[in-house]
Amino acid sequence: MEVLIEVVLQTVLSFFSILFITRILGRQQVAQLTIHEYITGITFGSIAATLATDLGQESWPHLIGLFLFGALTYLMSFINMKSRTASKLIQGEPILVIQDGQILEKNLSRYHYTVDDLTHLLRKKDVFNVVDVKYAILETTGELSVIKVVQKENVKIEDLHLSVDQEELSTDIIVTGNIIYENLKKRNLSVKWLLNQLKIMGVKDIKDIYYSTIDKNNKIYLDYVNENIEKPADITESKTRNKTTSSN
Repeated sequence: MEVLIEVVLQTVLSFFSILFITRILGRQQVAQLTIHEYITGITFGSIAATLATDLGQESWPHLIGLFLFGALTYLMSFINMKSRTASKLIQGEPILVIQDGQILEKNLSRYHYTVDDLTHLLRKKDVFNVVDVKYAILETTGELSVIKVVQKENVKIEDLHLSVDQEELSTDIIVTGNIIYENLKKRNLSVKWLLNQLKIMGVKDIKDIYYSTIDKNNKIYLDYVNENIEKPADITESKTRNKTTSSN
C-alpha cells in the first residue's frame, strides 16, 4: 500500500512539474518543435517516468534534472531569439525543395526527405500536382510553405461563372528511377507504352528520372535527377542580406 501511494504521489509530482515547465516555455514547445526542443521533450518523458516509478532512489535528484532540462530549453530558445547565427547553427534554415515545378532532389536529400514525404506535405497544402508549384520551401519546423503558379491560385470557379472539367488525382508511375508497375496496371497501361512515351519525350535512361506522374489524360510529368535549372532561387539569409546591403 505504501508503495502504491508513493507511486501516485511521484507521478502527480512529475506530471505537474512538466505542466509547469511547459507553461513557462510557451506554446511553441507544444505546437512547433525545434530540434533541441524535440530532444528535450524526449528527455522530459524519460526523467518524468523515472521520477514516477523509481522507488529505489530519492525523488529530488530527478526533479532537479527535470527543471534543469527545462532551464536549458529556455536558454536555447533565448539564444535563438537573440542571435540569428546561433539559431541557424542550432535549427538550420529554410531550404527550397521545388522551383518552377521541378523537385530539387539534392536539397530534399540533405534533410533525408523522400518523394513520398514531399508529396504528402504538398497534399496537406491542397496541392496534388508538382507542376502546379512555383516555389516550395521546407521550413525548419518540418512544415512546407508553397507558392502556386498564378494559373493555379485558389479562385472560385462559381465567381467567374465558368464551366471547367474537374481536376483528378495524378498517379505516380516512376519514383527514383523505378517503375511503379501496379499503378500502370491500374491505369490499364503497359510498360511498353510507357517506355515508348519516354523515348518520344527524349528520355534515354529511365534511371535519369527522379519522379514521374501521369494524369487522367495520360499526360506525363517528368522530373529528372540533377535537374538543371537556369536560375535557381536562393533563399538563404546571407544572400538576401548581401543583396539588401548592395541596394543601399
